Amino acid sequence: MRWRIVVVLAIVAGVTYIDRLNLGIVAKSILEEYHFTTQSMGWILGAFSLGYAIFHVPGGWLADRYGPGRVLAGAILWFSVFTALTAIAPGLPVVNWLGPAWAFAMVRFAMGLGEAAALPVGNKMMAYWLPERELAFGTSIFLAGVGAGGILAPFFISWLIRYWGWRASFFVSGIVGLGLAVVCYTSVTSGPEEHPKVNAAELALIHGATELHHQRTPSTARVSKVPWRKILDSRSTWGLMVSHFCLVYPVYIFFTWFFVYVMKARGMTITKASFWASAPFVANLFMVPLWGWLSDRAVEKLGKRMGRRTSAWLAIFFSAALLWTGSQTANNTLALLQLAIAAGFNFAASAVLWTTCNDISAEFSGSISGTMSTFGSLGGWISPVLTGYVAAKLGWTYALDLAAAITIISGLAWFFIDADRHILSNESLP
Repeated sequence: MRWRIVVVLAIVAGVTYIDRLNLGIVAKSILEEYHFTTQSMGWILGAFSLGYAIFHVPGGWLADRYGPGRVLAGAILWFSVFTALTAIAPGLPVVNWLGPAWAFAMVRFAMGLGEAAALPVGNKMMAYWLPERELAFGTSIFLAGVGAGGILAPFFISWLIRYWGWRASFFVSGIVGLGLAVVCYTSVTSGPEEHPKVNAAELALIHGATELHHQRTPSTARVSKVPWRKILDSRSTWGLMVSHFCLVYPVYIFFTWFFVYVMKARGMTITKASFWASAPFVANLFMVPLWGWLSDRAVEKLGKRMGRRTSAWLAIFFSAALLWTGSQTANNTLALLQLAIAAGFNFAASAVLWTTCNDISAEFSGSISGTMSTFGSLGGWISPVLTGYVAAKLGWTYALDLAAAITIISGLAWFFIDADRHILSNESLP
């Protein structure tokens, strides 16, 4: 059952990215119908990011306080409803008097609030559903759903637009999400103890004789109070926040500017650019599960502290090196292949970060994951702005070199991260 839960959570991650990317894919149709300026469309696209950034911590806290199972179903329901409402945003009561642009922006902002909770909440569930020796691998499969969603979104949304128009992309995505919310509400529980199909053998395997056993019981899947002072006093928390900021910065180049880079800097056609734009997500799909498995094996050999550090450092080094060499390589195919693999290593290093949130505290990993994600979102907000500025002033090579340097800083932050130092509430102390 634990692997069925992991697959469901991977599907959740994939659906969030399809819903997130669909507006960018249909943006041209909306621009033509509503005659928005490019600046107005930019505000609409950015509204999601604002809602997404500010609700990571509240979403993670809700999972810690009330249990991740029901909170996850509620979050999916929320963002699915607002995904569907995007199709008719200008006609909605209350917001319609503000005008079409503001109506779209407000609906997308509300959608971002729901999506912000999905990854922190899903990540918390990993700590309760997986034994420690499978934690990084299971978490990486969950996060590989992002890659699957990124690959599927352009083809799925384009197909819907071609046959039923751009509004259908939001209606169908919303309906898929509503179905997924029902599945999560009826079939996904906060922990294995609450699931009727988990037998005693699997429960014993999940808990085992681990040092975190006291954190992995039904009573601590929900906590009465989150010790924010202890969380924010922890060097590991700040290391996670800085490292995630510095990893999300370069990866957002692939979300925002990579298509433009492939066409303008590399002179590719639209067809070839579309292919290469999906390549980073293909790399995610393969690299993230592999690195999760390697991280778990490194922990077995080196211990949790050095196992997580070593696996993160290797992925960060290869990501930074390939970003730098890719930007310098003249051959287009070889250069873009290096850049796509660099993105795969970036995603792999991020998976180790998410796993470490559970290492340092299964009890409060929702809040810790949410805090880390907030910093990551800030990196994602700064990335397209600074990348565009550097590319315009100095060229794309310098913009990618800057991303490589920032990636190295994410590795330095790991000197402050210790997966062996647990954050516990007073009630959790033995």
